[in-house]
Amino acid sequence: MWLAMRIAIASDHAATDLKAELRDWLIEQGHDVADLGPETGESVDYPDYGFKLAEVIADGTAERGVALCGSGIGISIAVNRNAAVRCALVTEPFSAALAREHNNANVIAMGARLTGSDMAKACLSAFLETEFADAGDANGRHRRRVDKLSNQGS
Repeated sequence: MWLAMRIAIASDHAATDLKAELRDWLIEQGHDVADLGPETGESVDYPDYGFKLAEVIADGTAERGVALCGSGIGISIAVNRNAAVRCALVTEPFSAALAREHNNANVIAMGARLTGSDMAKACLSAFLETEFADAGDANGRHRRRVDKLSNQGS
């Protein structure tokens, strides 16, 4: 079991059902969850919700984020426009764990049309349970690479 975290979750219209299920599941696990919307399946633009999610991760309001859309691709692109955020699109738990361990991802993205509820929960568990490999090592190889992402390659 992991420590309780502040987690923000957002989707587009294609993923509102999965978002609600994951939100409720995370709350049952003891996390503080901010649902950034949307509330209904009425058509919305995924970049709006991806940008909103990225903002609350970047400003520290939430420690981790969950981004959902039909495929997971569009919203992950939107979230990654913010240099303070590292969003990984995943389809199974091993890639979710590696996203944390090697890339220090702070947001996970999944596609509601591609990923079932049980698999999404398994991915989210792996994402939340895995620590960054270089958490205590300022000179570690993964830390160096992740820092380049935030510093635009310098």
